[in-house]
Amino acid sequence: MSKFLIVGLGNIGEEYENTRHNIGFTILDALSEENNIKFTVDKLASVATYKFKGKTLLLIKPSTYMNLSGKAVNYWLQLEKINTENLLVLTDDLALPFGSIRMKGKGSDGGHNGLKSIQETLMTTEYARLRFGVGNEFSKGKQVDYVLGKWNEDEKKALEPRIKLAIEMIQGFASIGLQRTMSAYNNK
Repeated sequence: MSKFLIVGLGNIGEEYENTRHNIGFTILDALSEENNIKFTVDKLASVATYKFKGKTLLLIKPSTYMNLSGKAVNYWLQLEKINTENLLVLTDDLALPFGSIRMKGKGSDGGHNGLKSIQETLMTTEYARLRFGVGNEFSKGKQVDYVLGKWNEDEKKALEPRIKLAIEMIQGFASIGLQRTMSAYNNK
């Protein structure tokens, strides 16, 4: 039985709900809602188990805040004995236009504190990530306000089909693998 760790990055707390930075949480919440699975609060994260095509996907939303995400990721990888090739991190990305979704097998942290923490803790950049474009419609010096800001009405309407696509990509990662999922979805 193959096991996967799917990590949605975000910050805990009501003030961060529905913000651009929490798209990882939002995607996992949509996946759990769609499949009627519940998250429970556990060590360093909220955790849910999702079965898909004979695979077990452990979904986690770290409760460590973004800049300590690596701590939660490492803990659950070790506890569940999951290899980093079966790790997928869902993250917001300022470098991609709003709604663009790209899966990559490795890469830099791109200035993202969550990815930076994961890389420092795991001591590798070799893990898959699903980058969800949040655009970069902010003025100089306003990046933090932008990523911690709520979606505007137009974005909210456009989010649902993009989140559905992200869920399909998570399912693809677990069932057909990284390369085939990237080929099938990266330009949709």
